[in-house]
Amino acid sequence: MTDTRAIKDAARAKARAVRDAIADDPLRQSAAAVIRDRVLADVDLPDGPVAGYWPLGSELDVRPLLLHLHGLGRPIALPVSGPRGQALTFRAWDPALPLAAGRYGIHEPGADRPELVPAVLLVPMLAFDRTGHRLGYGAGYYDRTLDALRAVRPVLAVGVAFAAQEVEAVPCADHDERLDWIVTERFALKL
Repeated sequence: MTDTRAIKDAARAKARAVRDAIADDPLRQSAAAVIRDRVLADVDLPDGPVAGYWPLGSELDVRPLLLHLHGLGRPIALPVSGPRGQALTFRAWDPALPLAAGRYGIHEPGADRPELVPAVLLVPMLAFDRTGHRLGYGAGYYDRTLDALRAVRPVLAVGVAFAAQEVEAVPCADHDERLDWIVTERFALKL
């Protein structure tokens, strides 16, 4: 194990504890709506599909934002996790249709749903800093995905989290992709 890997693993454990502590906080209930409104008011979303995620564990819930955008007629996608080491793919999400249990038990659209290439990617995280670095679970899915998408066309990466997940500096490596925005229940920061 490299020093960077060990440092990241320790930071992940600490960050997960911080995020998990918010689980019973009334903030969790209101944060999803506040972040929906903050993204809509502050972030200039380019045209095209918006890819979100189905919240896992104590992740911030972006479904209120996804439902609002869907109601406006925006194409919405959710990620499909393939084998470790590969970029995510995205399938169209329709809230009226059932989801399948995917890899890691995460809810995702079924194989019958069309694939979409997002113009906007809402990114979950364990921690973030004000330089646009994020700390994920360590499999590299979002870094590979952003790298692959950005090699083809611009994609707006919007990290969403609770403000309490901010750290002074996220340990990072050369392959870590930066976010374009960070949105919390307290602020929206363009990077």
